[in-house]
Amino acid sequence: MTDDKRVYLFDTTLRDGAQTQGVDFSVPDKLAIARALDELGVDYVEGGWPGANPTDTAFFAEPPKLATACFVAFGMTRRPGRSTQNDPGLAALANAAAPAVCMVGKAWDFHVNLALGVPLTENISMIADSVAHLVERKDEVMFDAEHFFDGFKANPTYAKECALAAFDAGARWIVLCDTNGGTLPEEVERIVSEMTDIIPGKRLGIHCHNDTENAVANSLAALKAGARQVQGTINGLGERCGNANLISLIASLALKTDLDIGPAKDHLSHLTSLSRLLDDRLNRAPDRHAAYVGESAFAHKGGLHVSAVEKDPRSYEHIDPALVGNRRHIVVSDQAGRSNILARFREIGIDLDPDDPKVGDLVEEVKRREFEGYAYDSAEASFELLARRALETVPDYFQLVRFRVMDDRRFNARGELVTESEATVTLEVAGQQTMTVANGNGPVDALDKAIRKALTPVFPVLETMRLVDYKVRILTPQAGTEAVTRVLIESAGRSGYWTTIGVSTNIIDASFNALNDAITWKLFHNAETSG
Repeated sequence: MTDDKRVYLFDTTLRDGAQTQGVDFSVPDKLAIARALDELGVDYVEGGWPGANPTDTAFFAEPPKLATACFVAFGMTRRPGRSTQNDPGLAALANAAAPAVCMVGKAWDFHVNLALGVPLTENISMIADSVAHLVERKDEVMFDAEHFFDGFKANPTYAKECALAAFDAGARWIVLCDTNGGTLPEEVERIVSEMTDIIPGKRLGIHCHNDTENAVANSLAALKAGARQVQGTINGLGERCGNANLISLIASLALKTDLDIGPAKDHLSHLTSLSRLLDDRLNRAPDRHAAYVGESAFAHKGGLHVSAVEKDPRSYEHIDPALVGNRRHIVVSDQAGRSNILARFREIGIDLDPDDPKVGDLVEEVKRREFEGYAYDSAEASFELLARRALETVPDYFQLVRFRVMDDRRFNARGELVTESEATVTLEVAGQQTMTVANGNGPVDALDKAIRKALTPVFPVLETMRLVDYKVRILTPQAGTEAVTRVLIESAGRSGYWTTIGVSTNIIDASFNALNDAITWKLFHNAETSG
């Protein structure tokens, strides 16, 4: 690919996505999503706005270590009437633990008059001063031209002046934003084409909102016109109607155009798992009908469609679903799954003959469990254990004999209402039964402490393991208090991060199953490393 075909992917999930109604990322959520984006191979991961809220402040205090992506801090240009040296927002950006920054500024004269209340020339100075100030302090500076398309349609001369002010001051990227999401593709293509006459396309980016359901189309139109950075969010997350869906954009760019998306093109099969990772982090059901990655994206009902697909998938499938990590699903007789299982085997280092009968048995076992509520796309560690157990390669490090969990809700000596949890666990470890008791901050914490109290004397490596996140999803809400519950537990240690799953009508039982897998995975990988 020549340089003029290279498109740079910029993810804004951790900031724009956090503005979605009902979305509240925790620091562990942000870390997990940033790591997943880095593994996918995107070029930029925007972490949020340092200093804007406690979560972003904590996240930037210990930023993720990214192998491929550039970590970006977001902020705004200096305030009216302040110098760049005396602006707290610019100071936060300059001091942020991120090599690159992206600043938003006004590009619509209407907003300059209405929101800022300053002369149009002052806004130009604010943009130029802020960019120049940070160019001296950061590896890369980007300018988000807010409401650019509305501004261009109202006053093209002024919108161009705003963009040129940032460009002339040294900004690496000038990002043209369709902030209201009301522009149509033919308008975007025309305006971006006109902008490439004054700013090289390899310095222009596009940031689209989805208020007319055109964010992906608008982004593709901008790239066709010459822009070479595209911004979006996982699953199109974002305020109001969302942002451009980066999942769809990546797949379309890689599979439908001659544009080069860099490292991400080699990891397209991660797209489905990334999409579902976000949904599990948000504790919501994935969109079955999402393009490329939805469960129904390659689903076919019985009849003529199934017959045609079985003869030649191109009849009703625009791509091979495995390319994006998805699978074909035939509702009446499901023939999909084997290729995905084999691909996962390769990822975890298991070399198996595709014709081995154990592969077919495992495919059926995964289908049965996913029908019951398991979601192995979001629990890679549990899937690995399931696969290795099917191949008889995981030792029984310990066995549960019984456990009991009690909650005691009472008034203490100070007259305060408190709830205490206590877990009693009996395990068989190294041929001996051990009973332990532990108190915790809730029943799952108590259960975890009691289990590890029994195991740590035999397996000291568990001292380096910790639970970093715990999520519960009700799978059958219509069943009320008898509903089936899915528990996802994320653990961390010297082996990195891993996620396990448990499903049961009893939330404590589901939690134990996830804890059991988390500890077993840790012990297995420690034995592999040390052995």
